Amino acid sequence: MNTKLLSLTCAVGAGVVMATNAMAQSAQKLEFPQPSPASTLKQKVGLTDVEINYSRPSAKGREIWGNVVPYGQVWRTGANAATKLVFSTKVKLNGKEIPAGTYVLLTVPNKDEWSVMINKNVEQTGPYKYDAAGNVAEFKAKPVKLAQSVETFTIDMQNLRESAGDLTISWGNLAVPLKLEVDFIDQLYADIEKTMAGDGKDKPYFWAAAFYNAHDHELEKAKKWIDQAIAEKEAFYIVHQKAQILKKLGDKAGAKAAAERSLELSKQANDYAYIKLNNDFLAGLK
Repeated sequence: MNTKLLSLTCAVGAGVVMATNAMAQSAQKLEFPQPSPASTLKQKVGLTDVEINYSRPSAKGREIWGNVVPYGQVWRTGANAATKLVFSTKVKLNGKEIPAGTYVLLTVPNKDEWSVMINKNVEQTGPYKYDAAGNVAEFKAKPVKLAQSVETFTIDMQNLRESAGDLTISWGNLAVPLKLEVDFIDQLYADIEKTMAGDGKDKPYFWAAAFYNAHDHELEKAKKWIDQAIAEKEAFYIVHQKAQILKKLGDKAGAKAAAERSLELSKQANDYAYIKLNNDFLAGLK
């Protein structure tokens, strides 16, 4: 072969290889939108960290129940992979106790009732490898009709309270609430007692007193701690807490004096919420 032609052929070949490699590298760097994007929800319930990892398909004009999601079949409860639940402590879902850990949420939707399975085999991507032996909890749940349709599949925490909330699955015209409960109160009582009896400084006098007050627990201790909190900082919200505790202990005169002092301090701070709170409290003492 002609030397010049051979050189040209080699050059062209090398150029093609370089271009192909460049295109491959470029393709590897490209990111494309997902039809069902991934989502992570993190929520504190009581002292428990709840994390939900799932993918979110959209209806796009399709009929969801009995069509996109067939009735009577195990569903990954989302798209792409089985939805994962992570609990930092033991919890209850619809009354079933679940240890702390990571699980997948699988369901069997039906018109009037769903089956819900919390499964420990977290590597499964969907119902194809579902093994009921891995279930740590199984229970029934009732779907609820929605007034307004939900376009994109959603799992969230609603109706949050101190030690409970609803883990709610919503899509199309249905929602399925699962009652989540956590139990931390007795453990927190023990932790508070240990902390307050210790030799450490900067004890949480206000928060300990407020927690005991909220649960009507050992109010004489709460009174002692709130007085110590006021000695460190006479703030309107701390003094108002004292008024509440004294009222529960039957000391109406003391409660009135504390509320009047809290009202005075809240006016100085221009805190209108506590001004109203104290006025309402004083009106209730009459």
